[in-house]
Amino acid sequence: MSQRADALRDNDTRLVEYLQSLTEAQWNHPSLCAEWTTHDVVAHLVIGYSATLSSIAAATLRHRGSFDPANADMARTLAAQRDPHALVEGFIALTRHARGVGRVFPRRLLLGDHVIHELDITCALGADSTIPAPVLAAVLNTATQIPNPFVPARARARGLNLIATDTSWSRRTDGLTVNGQADHLVSVLAGRPWALQHLTGDGVPVLHSRIQPTPEARRDAP
Repeated sequence: MSQRADALRDNDTRLVEYLQSLTEAQWNHPSLCAEWTTHDVVAHLVIGYSATLSSIAAATLRHRGSFDPANADMARTLAAQRDPHALVEGFIALTRHARGVGRVFPRRLLLGDHVIHELDITCALGADSTIPAPVLAAVLNTATQIPNPFVPARARARGLNLIATDTSWSRRTDGLTVNGQADHLVSVLAGRPWALQHLTGDGVPVLHSRIQPTPEARRDAP
């Protein structure tokens, strides 16, 4: 198993422990993903590990070729079909034996997806993040270096000097500076305006302009 696959597996194990601690009210609480509750977000993670290309294509066609609403609808539909316990059990099984697109999707992008959506849940609930610093650093490296057709984080970070104030991670450039906790940088680069209030530096207005009012800022759920 590759180092990236190990990192994804270990992070998923930690994520499952957190999800198993949630109350019914927390499962029904809105997340930072527009239109999605915690329940819907976890349904999305299960879909990411198991959906077939044909099912994704069919859902997109039903929404006139638009992926974002198709993606959101698939998550809400699965959440309506499975209660939180069943979703978590399904997620655990899929971390061992992924199916569909989950078998071929790059591990580093899946890690980023899972971390982003965990922050969507914890930030909305006002909970402290327990994501390890090396995982956040790996996600930030991927976000700023690798093009992602679903989450344009690299474009949002373009030319900015990004500095994590709580870890050793940074992305140095000659541009304007954005300072903030690593988890808040991850969340903002994923298109979540909520975390902007926790960032400082002369580059924050630029980052703000790249997030709002784009469609990605409203959904951004790969």
